[in-house]
Amino acid sequence: MVRKTATEVRVRRAYDPPEAADGHRVLVDRLWPRGLSKDRAHFDEWLKSVAPSTELRKWYGHDPAKYEEFADRYRAELADPDREEAVARLRTLAAKGPLTLLTSTKDLDHAHTRVLAAELGA
Repeated sequence: MVRKTATEVRVRRAYDPPEAADGHRVLVDRLWPRGLSKDRAHFDEWLKSVAPSTELRKWYGHDPAKYEEFADRYRAELADPDREEAVARLRTLAAKGPLTLLTSTKDLDHAHTRVLAAELGA
């Protein structure tokens, strides 16, 4: 599933093959996607620091019933000074052209990338 938004920020799975419309492809997970070799990845960057904290990921457990609270907590984490540089980098990339946020999460509708895309103005 591809989610496309007004500012050309897309959300896709890291395992999906690249598409011409992807633009700059950025992995925004803390961990490297299981089973994906670097030569097959086709990522332009990997910004680990913008991923949800380990504590938040463990609490959430990708339970759709917790998604709204997860989104609020994740937005609070994105405002943290330690993440400002990574978020600013993504804003710069989004302003330059198409940007694709990549994650290994299966459920893109309940993934942190959806929240992140919205925070980038998408």
